[in-house]
Amino acid sequence: MSGFLPDEPSAEVRVSPNFGPRRDTLKPDMIVLHYTGMATGTGAEAWLCDPSSEVSSHYLVHENGHIVQMVRESDRAWHAGKSSWFGRTDINSCSVGIEIVNPGHSLGYPGFPRRQIDAVIGLCKGIAGRHEILATRVLAHSDVAPGRKIDPGEKFPWAALFESGVGHLVPAAPVRRGAALRPGDNGADVEALQSMLALYGYGVEITGIFDDQTRIVVEAFQRHFRPRRVDGLADGSTMRTLQGLLASVSR
Repeated sequence: MSGFLPDEPSAEVRVSPNFGPRRDTLKPDMIVLHYTGMATGTGAEAWLCDPSSEVSSHYLVHENGHIVQMVRESDRAWHAGKSSWFGRTDINSCSVGIEIVNPGHSLGYPGFPRRQIDAVIGLCKGIAGRHEILATRVLAHSDVAPGRKIDPGEKFPWAALFESGVGHLVPAAPVRRGAALRPGDNGADVEALQSMLALYGYGVEITGIFDDQTRIVVEAFQRHFRPRRVDGLADGSTMRTLQGLLASVSR
């Protein structure tokens, strides 16, 4: 990538060899947020630029807010892996990937510093503006790869992004005691749950049976939109939050 100039003016450039051309699309229409899941940001940056890793991201955001661009937005970075949204399975070809330095669940999972989140917000605004990306298409890795991935996780401050004009959110309905759909349940209520998740974009088969895949998708939904309790059970809070999101959608 000779003569690589950053798409984001504030970004440092460190070129990764792990990229290719986008397939079947001229520009991205989605932003996918990740955490690095490694002990240090330096190690994560090196790994994303190592040809043997066969992974990359368009951007890396360090804890202090420093942004590194590794792949041009016009190219296809290798960040999402096996994933889907609205039935599309080549998420790498239609997205910009942002890795956020955080050791993740297996290494203590600390909170995300405000300087880092401010940098993510600014970066997302720039990307969304350049490519006319809708708020509903600023997503978590766990949204597009439920079960396989859980990042950036339930501590990620989606509300701070939303309050700054990034992403799609509604206030999560209060968690209360009461009945919940759970694995083994079946019938019209389960079918309605699966249909609503699919309408929002999640990859879930509409069968009317609350199977393990449905539980995994419910967990992914909760991790992003109702993080107070991530248990995979479709309680009243989960259902009302999902209904509220769908009612407020503008695609």
